[in-house]
Amino acid sequence: MKNLLIRSINHNEKFRMIYLSNTNQISQRTIRVIRMNEDSILAYCYEKRKVRMFNLRNILAVELMGKRFGT
Repeated sequence: MKNLLIRSINHNEKFRMIYLSNTNQISQRTIRVIRMNEDSILAYCYEKRKVRMFNLRNILAVELMGKRFGT
């Protein structure tokens, strides 16, 4: 999964993820990763229309969408 996140950063691609919130709610998000560290990612969330922080351990699944932005 981390390889997909790194690819998203390097190629400016967006992807869909299934995410488990800290309150145990599952949601599907479309995001573009801005930055990643060892335990979280900073990403633009298209559903919320703002930059959000996501905990890596709460990401249940990811799927690259393959569209590039800003090129």
